[in-house]
Amino acid sequence: MLHTPSGGAGNGITAADSGLMSIGTVLNVLREEFPEVTISKIRFLESEGLIEPQRTPSGYRKFSAADVERLGHVLRMQRDHYLPLKVIREYLDAMERGEEVRLPTLGRQRDGEAPPESSERPTAARIGRAELLAAAGIGEQELAEWESYGLITP
Repeated sequence: MLHTPSGGAGNGITAADSGLMSIGTVLNVLREEFPEVTISKIRFLESEGLIEPQRTPSGYRKFSAADVERLGHVLRMQRDHYLPLKVIREYLDAMERGEEVRLPTLGRQRDGEAPPESSERPTAARIGRAELLAAAGIGEQELAEWESYGLITP
């Protein structure tokens, strides 16, 4: 007797065969680089028009490798550049149109001025204790607490 499995995509074609992934699979792929990402966040980014996964006839999202790559770009721009979703969407749309675009730089630069070089190591500044208390608007107790946490050194 011939036994046909119930469920699945039918006609022997699975999501893996088509290269499409469920939202859970996408979450697992992204979690390696973005441990804070959630299914809700992926759905939110879709609702904001940043990704457009395919839908099955029953309404399930199916993501292509390009969708996952685009999601990675969006999450990196949020994490690394603190860009608002509107700016990210405009950047990605311009890239898709083949335009040469640069990410906006953080901080304020004057027109024509190059952004400051980023340093691999944090910079250190030396100021007197009284200057630090005045500049930070804190008392000796708060400063001692910061020192105990290792945030600053005496």
